[in-house]
Amino acid sequence: MNHDVPLLWARQVVASRPSESGQLQRVLHETTLKVRAGEVLAVVGHSGSGKSSLLRLFNRLLEPDRGEILLAGEDITNISPPALRARIPLVSQKPFLFPGTVRDNLQAPAKLRRNVLPDLEDPELLELLELCHVDSSWLDRDARKLSVGQQQRVCLARAMVGPCQALLLDEPTSALDRPTADQLALTFRQLAKEKGLAIVFVTHDLRLTERCADRIAFLMNGAIIEEGYSSQILNHPTTAEVRSFLSLELSDDVEVVE
Repeated sequence: MNHDVPLLWARQVVASRPSESGQLQRVLHETTLKVRAGEVLAVVGHSGSGKSSLLRLFNRLLEPDRGEILLAGEDITNISPPALRARIPLVSQKPFLFPGTVRDNLQAPAKLRRNVLPDLEDPELLELLELCHVDSSWLDRDARKLSVGQQQRVCLARAMVGPCQALLLDEPTSALDRPTADQLALTFRQLAKEKGLAIVFVTHDLRLTERCADRIAFLMNGAIIEEGYSSQILNHPTTAEVRSFLSLELSDDVEVVE
């Protein structure tokens, strides 16, 4: 695979969504963004800046008004939404698990698509479970009785059982304690590098961003106002808006020790 060619590429995308009053409201303005295979991109910004809308455009949970999105050079409008979402799954903020065991959950996507069920003893699938830190001893446990961190790992593994090429994560660590979030950050990096995935996640968590993102795109009012390598954005932001955001988030993150 040519790592210089974007795996995900949003080109001049404009998008709108209904507001609370029912009126269409522009949420993204002429947005261009590239994510390469093996790369982790953090999309950061204030609430309402358009982060989640951008995430949902990548697998057609939201359709653009204008512009195009490419997956490995192919316009995603040429791919059916179910097939696209198998290739670019989205893992939501709160883990969602079907009733039943971890095994049932890992096989659920294949059942829904009426595909052959994955062999959970297959070495490649076992390697995936190990990468996601899903212990094989969990397979016959009730999935909904796992800890929140364990459930999130099962959701990650489930999303990748199939033809996954890119992974979309919406505030993936917001429900987790700090040690668990730090472990998950390492998992994201391992998945990107070892599976060649393009990973895009939206977050307010600067600690997570620093630990696992290769690049950052900062959104404000539906437009990317700063983009670059994580170390550059976090340590030497060029815009006043990003400096203000970082100082506010860092001050909120200070732990009080009594």
